[in-house]
Amino acid sequence: MRFFVLSRIKAVAALILQRTLPAGQSLALYHGDLTEAPVDAIVNAANAHLAHGGGLAAAIVRRGGAEIQAESTAWVRAHGPAGHDRPALTGAGRLPCRFVIHAVGPVWGSGDEDAKLTTAYTAALRLADAQPFTSLAFPSLSTGLFGFPVERAAPLAVRAVRAFCAAHPASPLRDLRFVLIDQPTVGAFERAIAAGDGD
Repeated sequence: MRFFVLSRIKAVAALILQRTLPAGQSLALYHGDLTEAPVDAIVNAANAHLAHGGGLAAAIVRRGGAEIQAESTAWVRAHGPAGHDRPALTGAGRLPCRFVIHAVGPVWGSGDEDAKLTTAYTAALRLADAQPFTSLAFPSLSTGLFGFPVERAAPLAVRAVRAFCAAHPASPLRDLRFVLIDQPTVGAFERAIAAGDGD
C-alpha cells in the first residue's frame, strides 16, 4: 500500500490585466486570494469595530493569526471605532504582506453610499502613502456582506484609485492591485478598468 503526503499548494493569482497610469503607477487586476498577495499591505473589508467575524475579515484572521484581531481590538480601544475616512493599520501576522489596512466601506441602504465608498478607498490610499508603502492590494470593499452592488461599486473603486494616483504623482505607492476571489467581481472590475482607459 502506498501513502501519499499531500501538501497545500498556494494558488498563484492570475493577472487579468495591468495598466500603467499617466504618473507611472501600475494598476493591476488579479483573480486570486488577497491573503496571499506579496505586497506591503492588503486592505481588509472591515466593520467599524474591527470585529473580524465573517467574510474576508475572518479569512484574514484565520490565515494571519489571532494577533491581527488582538491588534485590531487594541486599536479600537485606543482610537474608537474606525470610519469611512479613518481606516486602521495593524500588522499582518503570518500573511505574506507586512501590514493590513482595515477600511470601512458603507452598508448598502445606509445612505450616500457612493461617496462613502469613494472615501473608504481614498482614506486607505492616504494611509498607505503616509507609511510609506510602495505596494497595496485591495479587495472589492462593501460588495460582500455589506451588500453594495458590485457593478456599481467597481467603477467607483477604480476611479478612486486613478484619482489618487493623478493627484499624487510622486507618491511612493507604485504598485496598486485589486485581488478578487470570485469571477463575477473580477468581471465587473475588468470592465471598470477598461472603461477608464480613455480618461
